[in-house]
Amino acid sequence: MTKIVVISDSHGNIAALSKIYGVLDECDTIIHLGDTSGDGSRIRADFPNKTILINGNCDPMKLGDDERVIQVENVRIFATHGHLYSVKTTLTRLAARAKELGCTVALYGHTHRGREDVIDGVTLINPGNFSRYSQNGYCYLTVNGEKAVCKIVEI
Repeated sequence: MTKIVVISDSHGNIAALSKIYGVLDECDTIIHLGDTSGDGSRIRADFPNKTILINGNCDPMKLGDDERVIQVENVRIFATHGHLYSVKTTLTRLAARAKELGCTVALYGHTHRGREDVIDGVTLINPGNFSRYSQNGYCYLTVNGEKAVCKIVEI
């Protein structure tokens, strides 16, 4: 079983992220879906062998990829910030892109709202955000073989 912590939209709020450093330390992989405002480099420095960074629309320094397919056990995961797929108005473009890439899970941020949806066989997960302006949250994603289970955690 693989344990993944998915975070997004921290916008430089390292104080909020520091509240979950114990969870980040014990998981197998950390995926930050963008809008780090520099704290992505801090997370990568603190957890260098297990951090994946995705670029967001508010990231002046591009620290990662704009999108990425990640193979975890027998699950293919598509990771993107979401702004390139208009996720504030629809999730169908994101689901279609994930399916095109052979992914059964799509991770995205940008909206600052934690949620899980299923469209056309693709599970779409937004972990929420760590900004200073709203309720903070992350996704604790476990993958076991071909099964992925998401728990949105509010802090």
